[in-house]
Amino acid sequence: MVRSIVILICCFTCFHTLFAQEKYSISGTISDITNGETLVGATATIKELPNIGTVTNAYGFYSLTIPKGEYNLMISYIGYEAQIFKISLSDDKRMDVKLKPDTKTINEVVVSAKKKNDNITSDKMGVEKISPKEVEAVPVLFGEQDVIKTLTLTPGIKSTSEGSGGMFVRGGNNSQNLILLDEATVYNSNHMMGFFSTFNSDAIKDITLYKGTASAQYGGRLSSVLEVQMNDGNNQDYHIGGGIGLISSKLNLQGPIVKDKGSFLITGRRTYADLFLKLSSDDDINSNKLYFYDLNVKANYKVNDNNRVFLSGYFGRDVMKAQDLFGLDWGNKTGTIRWNHIWSNKLFSNTSLIYSKYDYDVRINVDELDISYLSLIENMEIKHDFQWFVGSNDNLNFGVFGRRNNITPGQLKVYSGAMNTIDIQKRHNFEYGAFVSNEWKPNAKLSITAGLRLNCFDLVGAGDFYSYDNNEVVDTTYYGSGKVVQSYINLEPRLNMAYVLNEQNSVKLSYTRNVQNLHLIQNSSTSTPTDIWIASSKNIKPEMSDQISTGYFRNFNQDKYQLSAELYYKWMYNQLDLKDGANTMANDQVEGELLFGEGRAYGFEFMLKKKAGRFNGWMSYCLSRTEKKIDNVNNNEWYPARQDATHDFSVVGMYKLNDKWNLSATWVYYTGNAITFPSGKYRVNGDVQFYYTERNGYRMPDYHRLDLGATCQLKKTEKFESSLSFSLYNAYGRKNAYSISFEVDPDDETRTIAQKIYLFTFIPSVSYNFKF
Repeated sequence: MVRSIVILICCFTCFHTLFAQEKYSISGTISDITNGETLVGATATIKELPNIGTVTNAYGFYSLTIPKGEYNLMISYIGYEAQIFKISLSDDKRMDVKLKPDTKTINEVVVSAKKKNDNITSDKMGVEKISPKEVEAVPVLFGEQDVIKTLTLTPGIKSTSEGSGGMFVRGGNNSQNLILLDEATVYNSNHMMGFFSTFNSDAIKDITLYKGTASAQYGGRLSSVLEVQMNDGNNQDYHIGGGIGLISSKLNLQGPIVKDKGSFLITGRRTYADLFLKLSSDDDINSNKLYFYDLNVKANYKVNDNNRVFLSGYFGRDVMKAQDLFGLDWGNKTGTIRWNHIWSNKLFSNTSLIYSKYDYDVRINVDELDISYLSLIENMEIKHDFQWFVGSNDNLNFGVFGRRNNITPGQLKVYSGAMNTIDIQKRHNFEYGAFVSNEWKPNAKLSITAGLRLNCFDLVGAGDFYSYDNNEVVDTTYYGSGKVVQSYINLEPRLNMAYVLNEQNSVKLSYTRNVQNLHLIQNSSTSTPTDIWIASSKNIKPEMSDQISTGYFRNFNQDKYQLSAELYYKWMYNQLDLKDGANTMANDQVEGELLFGEGRAYGFEFMLKKKAGRFNGWMSYCLSRTEKKIDNVNNNEWYPARQDATHDFSVVGMYKLNDKWNLSATWVYYTGNAITFPSGKYRVNGDVQFYYTERNGYRMPDYHRLDLGATCQLKKTEKFESSLSFSLYNAYGRKNAYSISFEVDPDDETRTIAQKIYLFTFIPSVSYNFKF
């Protein structure tokens, strides 16, 4: 298959060489003149050729191929002053451009950084792009800006309850999202049990979520790809910024390594609720710990016009400790080394070496028992990607990748007490393959992106590997180190198509197949730090999904208003669930606790967005259904998945009152997710027990909440900025259910009492932010 892809690329090369002899290329990098940050998605167009244009890639590089002649080249980006250059093209030309921020619009909250009608002309659908400035404007809990929470305000992206970790995209569970920070996988994107995300907004440059068809370079998850890019750092001047809030503070430092050639960025954040506990004179209180921290670092250096290197890393940790009785800490580490190389005016490549790790450790010390439960997953990856600008309306992307995953699915260490240490075998696997994708615009009306991804997976030794029948081990085989235990090979086709009816209307269609070889074993509907990752094996086949979607897109009033309506249907195969009473902790035969089946998700998404002006924001609505059919569950009939919620509605508004004050508000409503409640009770040896007859046969109460926010610009000069941000979370004090428990009425054992547990009513917060 790899050979076939290479032959295909060579054929493209020969074809376009024959028919492009009288054309020349103009290429370069587009960046911000004030700080040197490259601009992702900036546009380069030829005024004399209205159907010719391109956008910069993730590193700010663009390339246009046009016939010999004299032209006006226009470079533009939302929020920046456009520049027009007169060019005489008689040979290939290199032109790097630095854009200046537009002082007329720089203070506006711009909902999108893309060109005005990109939603009409692009063949991409099911894509949400959020700007860091927008994240800062949305009111949040405790004043902490949150990428994940902002994304859940858009259609098709849900959270299941207050404080729940992760996001649920078009019916998939929260383990089916590929979350990338500078290309490195983030396995757990939550702090504080899901109340905050791992992403510090001060470090973020660009945020894109693909919930439909992503490029063929992305793979490994069924539902979505969240691509987060960190800022490169200012290569012109040194700056210090930060913020002080009620429960956390943050600080960032950036500046040039060599002016115009290299820069660095360091951002840090820490909560300090635990520091107030130390003020107590009670030893049972002042010894407790509850905090998280994260650190983002990045550096880049321009070796010459054709070579640039990047080094980035993330380090985050959560710590919870109750005296010496209980402790839980978990965290992520990522590191990325990248080399950008411009081979010619048409060919750009990026080579990446990537490291990711997630681990947790639970420590329990009660009476004479002192134990620790720990787990980890880590991977090393190498990728080599090419982007070939074949013609003005024809781009070819291709590359290869290889990854080694190491998993420790749960070790039990006993330091003292009447228990034995349980050493769970480590598992190793390799994922590797290739991809090719072609973006083609044959005419002004039609654009097509077609891609194919080859995914190969090998589970390897050393260790004992089990074969199961009806969840019982029937055979054990030992494989030596590096010996292949099980292999899977899958092809993942992708297709996006858009037909432009006119400048204000278009219709789109997409299809994608995704394959997932890493699976998260969860005991609850929300993400917890102690969930277990396992890999495909003899018993566990790769999860797979096929998704089709279609949509209508319309702009109004000179592209200030954007409307989108999308329908999708997703088939999911080889889905996992747990059998009743499953034991997942420190279980070397955890695969015997799993049940398998299929899933389906379908829905309608609507979004109306106002992009610019003093007042902007969006309104979104999603009507959806997510179901499973798992062997030996609910009589093998379809039943709602835990993340199923029928209605999801959000309104986001941002208003620039004057030069000092910016106001914002969000309102969210969604129906309760599916949940399993007891159907009755019985008595055993005098004790009352609950019994369950239907999985996910009930619903949590509906959820709704209003949040308010305001930012006051205290001072803004060329050298110093400061502001105060106020927010009121859950402004009308709605007592939304976090969980519901059932107890027998002590005064009447024939009655059952349901108790609703809620976390918050209204929570005010204030934070001070500065930059100099």
